[in-house]
Amino acid sequence: MLAGRKVAVILPAYNAARTLERTYAEIPREIVDDVILTDDGSRDDTAEISRRLGIHTLVHDHNRGYGANQKTCYAEALARGADIVVMLHPDYQYSPKLVAAMASMIASGHYDVVLGSRILGRGALKGGMPLYKYIANRALTFAENILLGLKLSEYHTGYRAWSAKVLRALPLARCSDDFVFDNEMLAQAAYAGFEIGEISCPTKYFPEASSINFKRSVVYGLGVLRTAAEYRLAYWGLRASPLFGHAP
Repeated sequence: MLAGRKVAVILPAYNAARTLERTYAEIPREIVDDVILTDDGSRDDTAEISRRLGIHTLVHDHNRGYGANQKTCYAEALARGADIVVMLHPDYQYSPKLVAAMASMIASGHYDVVLGSRILGRGALKGGMPLYKYIANRALTFAENILLGLKLSEYHTGYRAWSAKVLRALPLARCSDDFVFDNEMLAQAAYAGFEIGEISCPTKYFPEASSINFKRSVVYGLGVLRTAAEYRLAYWGLRASPLFGHAP
């Protein structure tokens, strides 16, 4: 509990058996009331380890995709009464120790959404982010800031905190079931006028950490640009968008 608000951490998992226990051990349980993991059809024993750790565990009967995994996680967190939901990858790429800081920014009432940014400071390259991914991240972020009218350091982090009111308001069912879900969800939040904050977050790249390959990175990048262009056209009222709806 934090400032009278129930805090939940969600773990969208796929083949996370080698890193889940390390991730869970560093979640600050003194303020986190609920931990929820959705296993998206893993081929390893992710679900078994999760249950052994005492995590509330859901299992998809087949791999539905990263976005679909998050949809299940968020719906379950709301159903279990969460006021603040922090999405943390269980691959130990992001520091669980920052959950309290991110949740506190939501609890303060100043922000509705908080991103753990790898770009603020020197966390990305220092943590081993491949140079091509860093350059692509900066280029996509530059284009998105122009089209969305924001000044974020990055849009592509997998570490995010949300107030329950945002999760209830966003039409997440309209978002992709694949990796571009993250970007579409954030664009929806911006379109709806929610306040978005950032915090600097160190990151680690190592063999056990999840990462999409170059081909899927290209597909993701094109999806990001499409989302940003769709946002701008909808904002100007030039084109109706299933993702965003009418102009704000």
